[in-house]
Amino acid sequence: MEGQQPRRSKGRWYILALICLMYLITYLDRVNISAAAPIISKEYGFDKITMGAIFSAFVWAYALFQVPGGWLSDRFGARPVIGTIVAYWSVMTAATAAATGAMSFIVLRFLFGIGEAGAFPGATRSMQLWYPREERGFVQGLTHSASRLGAAIAPPLVVFIMSIWGWRSVFYVCGVFGFVWSIWWYLSYRNLPEEHPLVNQEELKHIRGVDGTGAIKPAFIERKAASVPWSTLLRSPNMWAIMCAYFTYVYCLWIFLSWLPSYLFEFRHFTLVKVGLFASMPLFAGVIGDTVGGLATDWLLKKTGNTKLARRSVAIVGLLGCCSFIVPAALTANATTAIYCLTASMFFLECTIGPSWAVPMDAGGKYSGTVSGMMNMAGNFGGALSPLVFGFLVQYGNWQAPFIVAAVLLVIGAGVWAFWLDPNRSVLEGAAEASPAHLEQGA
Repeated sequence: MEGQQPRRSKGRWYILALICLMYLITYLDRVNISAAAPIISKEYGFDKITMGAIFSAFVWAYALFQVPGGWLSDRFGARPVIGTIVAYWSVMTAATAAATGAMSFIVLRFLFGIGEAGAFPGATRSMQLWYPREERGFVQGLTHSASRLGAAIAPPLVVFIMSIWGWRSVFYVCGVFGFVWSIWWYLSYRNLPEEHPLVNQEELKHIRGVDGTGAIKPAFIERKAASVPWSTLLRSPNMWAIMCAYFTYVYCLWIFLSWLPSYLFEFRHFTLVKVGLFASMPLFAGVIGDTVGGLATDWLLKKTGNTKLARRSVAIVGLLGCCSFIVPAALTANATTAIYCLTASMFFLECTIGPSWAVPMDAGGKYSGTVSGMMNMAGNFGGALSPLVFGFLVQYGNWQAPFIVAAVLLVIGAGVWAFWLDPNRSVLEGAAEASPAHLEQGA
């Protein structure tokens, strides 16, 4: 009809579906070994500390290579970087089946972690370029929901594959899945929505915003690779607050990602088949929590226009909610009650994801890949310590103690969000007197 407003295309949602699938693969690949751990430890005679070291090997590499991974996507774009690293880590996933002892497991998991390290920072840079500010909590929540879905389907899928072909086949199947995705990504993705055939002018206006004349703001896009102001980032109190808050979250998360199947099998005395089912329940709750938290923080932002309130309130409720359920989960004598409490605690824990990953885009601007890499690096130092501390406390103490340690850290994390972390404050304030939105536009 003449004079009718052109319809907005949906290209950004196709890209979001691609990113969600990649997030699912990341967690399927990192959690598969946890589901297979009871069989692997029995075959090789690994004790709790050895299994803790195998779990941690991935996370140490994942933490150490976060910043290089984020910088690569800031420098070269997410298309070649993510395509390459997913293909690499898929090869390392398949190679895990060839491990012959503790040291080879540790080395292969470390090499695998190097590859996965760049995934989330690279995707964050991609989302910062493809989605407007008011959609960022939602897209971060939805992508992380997909990652937790990967973790949730891992236990029953691994048990099913192991029961037919043995535990080594698990790693072959996961490796092939990731390699196929990497090819799909490289063929389908573009570093900027301006370059993608599925994005029309109306969608581009929505993504970029428009100026007073109705034209797309040209200053929004920083096409030239920027030099990262490392010293400014490292001197920023807000950068350290972002890292400390995420440390407490990831430490708790890795209890669910590493030791949960063994905890249910050895301490709660469920059969292996029931472990495959019950270990998935908290992770499925996490899928819902990721999306709820992302929607909640975006809804609050639209209602109030207050970024600080929108990000802080959701994160604090999530961390304290997790704490309020993880303690009774550890102390109850009833195994079924423990499962329900762990499920509720994981739901609240994952509500923090949307605001947590929106903050690097809010405060990092065109360096959002690097900032999210620094955040995830610090978080995964906690993730690397978590399996080791858990294994040590179980080996020389009891199964309740690791959950109490996590609860203390959750309270500390809520305090960091409440009194230190400020989503409105750019982590680049020392480099330029500009708001996060201004820095984001490449000005």
